[in-house]
Amino acid sequence: MDLHDWGAGVWTTPPAAVARDGSDLLVTAREASDFWRTTSYGFVHDDGHGLLAPFPDRSAVEVSFVADLTEQFDQAGILVRADAEHWVKAGVEYADGAAQLGAVVTDVVSDWSTGVVDWVGRRVTVRASRSGDALTVRARVDEEPWRLVRLAPLDPALPWAAGPMVCAPSRTGLTVRFASWTTGPADTALH
Repeated sequence: MDLHDWGAGVWTTPPAAVARDGSDLLVTAREASDFWRTTSYGFVHDDGHGLLAPFPDRSAVEVSFVADLTEQFDQAGILVRADAEHWVKAGVEYADGAAQLGAVVTDVVSDWSTGVVDWVGRRVTVRASRSGDALTVRARVDEEPWRLVRLAPLDPALPWAAGPMVCAPSRTGLTVRFASWTTGPADTALH
């Protein structure tokens, strides 16, 4: 994997603050920032913070961050996006009193899948791999084995971009430490 330059990405919505600490990027989310479309809640939010660069077919992107998420709906991870109606966010979200590893896949409307993990305060890496009409998302904490998070359809005709993501739907002051953003070849196998 090749290290991606933090300065080479473009923000979907600028965060409240961005700072460098050595090679790390500290991103402070704006209050009420999120990505969501319609399902169950009836609202559309498209003001989360994604730092995106082109994501061509047969490539992968990895984002590592410290999961210091402690308040309802704090979230960090990776965003894969074509436009406001076609995107995937995956990573760790603090919901209902626990850290949840999950993904939201949006094709006009959003869905949501989660599972409880004991990853608060630890280094998490999320990997998205694009191959034709499929996106494979994996995650791990520290150096533990990769876990499959999601296999999702991806329209190969759309112009996809990907990179780090952070949202704070319920509060001010969420700052996430991103340790790396890397790119490389797509995974060759699903399992």
